[in-house]
Order: sequence, then C-alpha cells, then structure tokens
Amino acid sequence: MKILVTGSSGRIGSRAVERLLARGDRVRGLDMRASGRQAEGYEEIVAEPGDVSRAEQAVAGVDAVLHLGAFMSWSPSDRATMFAANVEGTRILLDAAADGGVKRFVFASSGEVYPENRPEFLPVTENHPCHSNTTYGLTKMLGEELVRFHQRTGSFETVILRFSHTQDASELLEEESFFSGPRFFLRQRVAQQRNFGNHAVADLLAAADPGIPAHILARNENGRPFQMHITDTRDMIQGVELALDASEAAGDIFNLGATDPVDFTTLLEKMSKITGYPVVTVDLPGAGVYYETSNEKIRQELGFKPEWTIDRMLTEAAEARTKRMTG
Repeated sequence: MKILVTGSSGRIGSRAVERLLARGDRVRGLDMRASGRQAEGYEEIVAEPGDVSRAEQAVAGVDAVLHLGAFMSWSPSDRATMFAANVEGTRILLDAAADGGVKRFVFASSGEVYPENRPEFLPVTENHPCHSNTTYGLTKMLGEELVRFHQRTGSFETVILRFSHTQDASELLEEESFFSGPRFFLRQRVAQQRNFGNHAVADLLAAADPGIPAHILARNENGRPFQMHITDTRDMIQGVELALDASEAAGDIFNLGATDPVDFTTLLEKMSKITGYPVVTVDLPGAGVYYETSNEKIRQELGFKPEWTIDRMLTEAAEARTKRMTG
C-alpha cells in the first residue's frame, strides 16, 4: 500500500512513517519542514498547508492518507494561522484526495472538540457534545465536519481519531520541552503565561518561586489538582495503524489515548523524587483541567491495547534525564 502521511516531520507523523516503512508500505511525507529521512520506499514533499498544487501532487497515486499534520497554539496571535492550516489546509487536502482516488482518509482530530477542560459528563465518550471553547478545538471541529462531508458524499472511507494529549516518554522531565516544561516546571510555566499575555497568572506563579528550580502542582480555584490523560507516542501510533487498516473503522469516530487519566498530585510527587526539585502548589483562577476520556470504543471495536502507563513513561523519562544531565 502507498500512504501519504502529513506532518511527517512531527512527533506522531515521523513515528507513523517509521512504522509504515517497517511493515513494508511505501510512504510519501508531506510537511512544512524537511525530515532529512533517507529510506527505501520513502519520498517527501515540502510545502505550506493550503498549497493546492502540492496537495494534488502529494495524493497522486496513494491508497490512503494519514492526515496527522496540524498547527497547534494557545496564543491569540496564532488564530489566523490555525484556521489557515487546520481548516483550509484540510479542505484542500480532502478535495485533492477525492479527485485523486484515495480509498481511506484518517483524520487526526483532538479531544479539545468536546471540550475536555469543561466536560458535561465523565468519562468523556464519543457521544459527548462537541462544544469546543478553544480556537484549536474549533479548527478541529470544522476539520471533522469537512471529513464527514466526504464520507457522506462517498468520496472515500474516513476515520476520525480524537487524539489525547501525546508526549514522548523521554521528554516528560525535560524542562525545555514545549509541553512538559510549562506543565511541570514552575519557571517555564511563568514564562509561558507571560508569553500568552496572562500577566496576572504569571505574577501569581512567580510569587511562589522558592528561589531554586521547582515543579509546579497546579490546582483550580477550589484547590482541586489537575487531572488529564498523557499518552505515549507509541500507543498513539498503534491506534493510528488500526484506524488505517481495520475495515470496521470506516465511517466512524474514536477517542484515541491512554486508558487512565493522570492525577497531577501523584505524578508530581514521583517527578520530585527523580529530580530533587521541590513541588510548589499554586491555586489558579478558574475551573482548571480535570477530565477523563474513555477509550473503551477503540479498545472494544478495533482491539487497541495501550502499553505505556504513566509509570512506565516516567521510568524512561528518568533514564533520559540522567543521560542529559551527565552529557
């Protein structure tokens, strides 16, 4: 099978390319950044999202598309870029795929379509209302509707995967990581909030700085610690592969992520034992992040079996941190 993978230089896309090549598929990558990959059976197109001619070139002769590429940001200044990449870019790719005779189109959506940070019930299932309250989530909702249009009109089979928050295990304890830095380390969270223009929150966090590097245990205004899913990239690739191959996945929507949510109180205690950093607790304005998303459907219907628990991820993260620290 010949498969187009968008976002082929990204965290999930690059791993998907590796997996597909390992099993003998031919793969074409499409990304804004060149991956530098040199492998038999692999070719790559470098293009901006929304480039019509490049999209047509990318889908030519492929059997399936894994549309994993997206632009993610929480900065208000990036709204236009998100709509251009995640909505218009998706529309252009779908139209090209329909004209090009693609048989299956797998779309990477997000749990932010629900929204996860203000769920109406727990656990969040695929039947939860899609009432996104983030710009990124909104662009993914619109992308889903574009995908469903092509399913309804018979362009090709489609599968929508609502992705959990995803990380490589090795970066969980990496202070400069895009995700883990501001999520688990105090000074990185302060810098992130200032960058977002949330100066009141940044000042609140900065006031708790003990004068040495520290972890941040974020709680909501009522003192409830944050809780969310953190899924290892390798488990996400397993789910993507099932969506690509399983006949019973056609036309359906699946939550894809870890089975159990992560309680930040417990996680930060474990992180602190590894790093030696103290844990600073700060109650932040608002309801905070607290959700549980069900992956029962993809486990029951497609046989998804996540293998990387948060403890297993943390063990690998500790090993990676030791290597970084010792050089």
